[in-house]
Amino acid sequence: MYKLKIRKIGNSAGVTLPKEALARLKVQEGDSLILTETPEGFVVTPYDETFEEGMRAFERTRKKFRNAFRELAK
Repeated sequence: MYKLKIRKIGNSAGVTLPKEALARLKVQEGDSLILTETPEGFVVTPYDETFEEGMRAFERTRKKFRNAFRELAK
């Protein structure tokens, strides 16, 4: 567990991650992170461009194939 302090950065706010956390996330300065809200709280994960491309492709096709997705979900 890491205690982080929120600091003012320009007109925004941010936190500084300890180098141990960066190493465990396998990220470095300049990389992007994703902040996801879950029922248990927030989760920080490295940004995955391949996953993002897949989600965009799904969004483009989900209405067209909505009935097929419903059948597959059964």
